[in-house]
Amino acid sequence: MKHFKYSLFVLFAFVTFGCEEVVDVDLNTAPPRLVIEASINWLRDTPGNIQAVKLSTTTDYFSQEIPPVTDALVSVTNSEGTTFTFTQIEEPGLYICTDFVPVLNESYTLTVVYDGETYTSTERLLATPEVKRVEQRNDGGVLGDEVEVKFFFDDIQNETNFYFLGIFDPYKVIPEYGVLEDRFFENNEMFGLYFSEELKTGDTLTFTMNGVSQNYFNYLNILLAQAGNNAGPFSTPTSTVRGNIINQTNFDNFALGYFRLSQTEVNEYIIE
Repeated sequence: MKHFKYSLFVLFAFVTFGCEEVVDVDLNTAPPRLVIEASINWLRDTPGNIQAVKLSTTTDYFSQEIPPVTDALVSVTNSEGTTFTFTQIEEPGLYICTDFVPVLNESYTLTVVYDGETYTSTERLLATPEVKRVEQRNDGGVLGDEVEVKFFFDDIQNETNFYFLGIFDPYKVIPEYGVLEDRFFENNEMFGLYFSEELKTGDTLTFTMNGVSQNYFNYLNILLAQAGNNAGPFSTPTSTVRGNIINQTNFDNFALGYFRLSQTEVNEYIIE
């Protein structure tokens, strides 16, 4: 029995390490879908008149480029009927508006006309709390060897709130994002927490926050969970996450992406 096990191991090792061959995987390709990135961020203490919407389409799994959409009509209309037009600029797929007027709790409707079909979504522009203080510890983490930073803010009073948080770490190429709800902290002080063993004195850590709807909170929860899935190429495929943008011409040909509007809180903290 021992000899059998040993022979089996040798055979496995030979197959695994003794051969190297490129395998071409023939994947099915679905028809391209429109992707709409429409986050209206009103940075606090700014006019908020310059806003952007980015359009692209899905593509093959192994494609190295994301196809931009340059021939769409993009606009946002408020509840009074004022329309703000987004115009395609030099960068393919990027549509810019320079006269947008942000108003808290105002309703806005996004309209995208592309390839003979009309996509729409309506959302309110939500408020966002201000960061009121930042605290740092140098003995954070499980082993007590990480820099821990907390950004404190007061929950918006007398309503159920959801927040989208971001951390821009100078040692990471991609920012880290998360969502937070006030279920157990309603009307109380809350905080965003970040810790890292790489941070050192003089580094700048940037914290961003946006008030969001419960639907967007749920949407991001799913997206972030899928983005953190490292089960490998042969794991169960992730599902398509549908946003709040509806194809009024052909319901089944839905767009990917989400239309969201909110104030944006940005706080830069220098590590001590």
